[in-house]
Amino acid sequence: MMTVELELKTLMLASQDGDAASHRTLLERLSGHLRAYYKRRLAHIGKGAAEAEDLVQEAVLAIHIQRHTYDPSEPLTPWVHAIARYKFIDFLRRTRASTADIQIEDAEEITARDDHASAESSFDVRRLMKRLPAKMECAIEAVKLDGLSVAEAALRCGLSESGVKVSIHRGLKALAALIAQGAKP
Repeated sequence: MMTVELELKTLMLASQDGDAASHRTLLERLSGHLRAYYKRRLAHIGKGAAEAEDLVQEAVLAIHIQRHTYDPSEPLTPWVHAIARYKFIDFLRRTRASTADIQIEDAEEITARDDHASAESSFDVRRLMKRLPAKMECAIEAVKLDGLSVAEAALRCGLSESGVKVSIHRGLKALAALIAQGAKP
């Protein structure tokens, strides 16, 4: 019987070797696990399924972009969990929902990020985002890459605040779909 770790790691190794079908399957399988993870954590702070879905899309996008940093000699699930936790902490920081629930050991993980890899990832994401409609690109760039608030992004993009939120949600889904299709930036 194949364990979840072994199945996902096999898919990741095939994905790193350029197998697009394995990459799609990996992202689909991880999406299910991530959705359950985020729904459970968000329920503790009174957030719902819409926020969980946004976090799933952000985490899947990060996994796609950072897959070259995964060391095949290590287990996969702790690597994925680290990305998922980082995205969750980033969400808490952005929304100022609750900083009291962040564990001190998470701070070391965040400060240990590789800035060079982050810069490369940001460049890849920006190139991939050129394939999105302009308002989605503007909203994602302003909030997710440049760190503006939703209100600030609304001013920059010429949208309402709810329009920014919808554009981000739909844009992240579109990016995840492009990645799952194996699109090149």
